[in-house]
Amino acid sequence: MSGVELYIEDEEAMTRLGHALAEQTAGHGVLFLEGDLGAGKTTLSRGIVRGLGHSGPVKSPTFTLVEPYEIGELRVWHFDLYRLSDPEELEYLGIRDYFADDDLCLIEWPQQGKGYLPQPDLEITIKAHNTGRIVRLLPFSTRGKSWCVALATLT
Repeated sequence: MSGVELYIEDEEAMTRLGHALAEQTAGHGVLFLEGDLGAGKTTLSRGIVRGLGHSGPVKSPTFTLVEPYEIGELRVWHFDLYRLSDPEELEYLGIRDYFADDDLCLIEWPQQGKGYLPQPDLEITIKAHNTGRIVRLLPFSTRGKSWCVALATLT
């Protein structure tokens, strides 16, 4: 499977996609979230985290680089690398530790960490289209492929 494209009408639909991704990932894996400022990456992340059962606020970690969420037995790490000036800074953050236990890692602006991030299970690219968004899901692992197969039915 080469990937899936979905048309997302509005913020509510983006949140629903996040819930569907939460169900598919079951709180494990690496997702890269790509798109321009304001594309909907944080909205999608919020939908994923809430879809896993988190009821508190889900904010963009633009200034902290990472926001942790503990949801029962699950741990979710939401990264926003937009303000990262040098990918090597991820070494000082202890980036490898975040990927050691197969927790769910949501990474906005992954290109800022090139060379220091593992290959994702799923790369999600969000682009404005008319009044909504086109979301492209591109798998890079067996489980990423199975998620795409399941999510293709959302169209």
